[in-house]
Amino acid sequence: MDKKTEKIGGQSGADEVKLIDTIIFAMRDKKAENIVHLNFDKLGKSVCSAFIVTNADSTTQVRAIADNIEEEVLKKLDEKVWRRQGDENALWIILDYGSVVVHVFQTKCRKYYALEDLWADAETVQIPEDKIA
Repeated sequence: MDKKTEKIGGQSGADEVKLIDTIIFAMRDKKAENIVHLNFDKLGKSVCSAFIVTNADSTTQVRAIADNIEEEVLKKLDEKVWRRQGDENALWIILDYGSVVVHVFQTKCRKYYALEDLWADAETVQIPEDKIA
């Protein structure tokens, strides 16, 4: 397989697009805010192809968003999360799907860690409010 069809984690390009669309749909369904897609494909070697980042104002909503992502991805794509981290305090929950890593922050933590600034060389796509998969 060439670089365009083979992705880290074994997902093809089309499967990865479906995964990202499903994640965005699940985020929107639970009123996630400021969804950003950081695309690492043009950076050369990286641990994954994309980050999908969002935030919410409460730990309850952070958990609800993360739970909904897991449920929707399993239901629509029959894919389980590889690893989930951060449920202890729900300030920053990470869902690892291999080639796509999801970051669900509480708003104050997202501002503090500023992932978009840390990965400023990645292609950054702000997802419009009405973007539904």
